[in-house]
Amino acid sequence: MELERSIGPKGQVVIPMDVRRKVGIKPGSEVVFEVEDGKIIIKRKMSPKELVEDLGNIPHKLKKPLTARAIKEILEEEYETP
Repeated sequence: MELERSIGPKGQVVIPMDVRRKVGIKPGSEVVFEVEDGKIIIKRKMSPKELVEDLGNIPHKLKKPLTARAIKEILEEEYETP
């Protein structure tokens, strides 16, 4: 999906409703900005509960258990503040 929007005078852009719905962005949601290879990536910041639920699926994908230390490192990386 590729959509075009103009940047306003304050550097703001409106995220189209269809996009917000697909990723679960609602008023008050927090987003994370990443810059990668000249691209801006905007992701919905996962709640701690969602992150833990998602982490619960990782061992099945990896076919090995995660240690508490590995989980702590993932959480710290995901929720580090600038």
